[in-house]
Amino acid sequence: MKLRLALGVMLACAGAPVAAAQCLLCGQGKDGAVAARRAEVPLRVDVETQLDMGRVAVGAMGGEVEIDPMSGARRVRGDVVDLGGFALAGVVTVRGEPGADVRVILPATVDLEGGYGRTARVTGLATDLSAAPRLGPDGRLVFRFGGRLQIDGASDGDYRGRIPVTVEYQ
Repeated sequence: MKLRLALGVMLACAGAPVAAAQCLLCGQGKDGAVAARRAEVPLRVDVETQLDMGRVAVGAMGGEVEIDPMSGARRVRGDVVDLGGFALAGVVTVRGEPGADVRVILPATVDLEGGYGRTARVTGLATDLSAAPRLGPDGRLVFRFGGRLQIDGASDGDYRGRIPVTVEYQ
């Protein structure tokens, strides 16, 4: 028996304006001036598009749905059938000090809640960022993210959750 599973993942962003706080009297060099400027320009994190796994039917054996952050493509594995609808990679815009190096932190797993106390788990959260992300000359950085939703056979319903995204100055 196939069960309908509609999934929507909302993104909660925590912009962490963590610049290296250094003593301005002690910092005679460029690093002290950069830290002072960054403290004046806090990071701002905006969700442009929420991660959405779309609609699938899942059989007794369960499976997973994956959203690729590079292409936005949805892949299903196991006893899962794609029922269509929009599947979307999440899109986040970060604003701050132009040219600044930043670190983006996503959790290893996120539990989603459905009706009747049911849960589903998103794992493998990944972005399309390079190994050393940097804000552009306009002070902006846009990135996409995706992940894998693990589904068991008894998990019909509409699942929602929050994915905390932390962004810090390097």
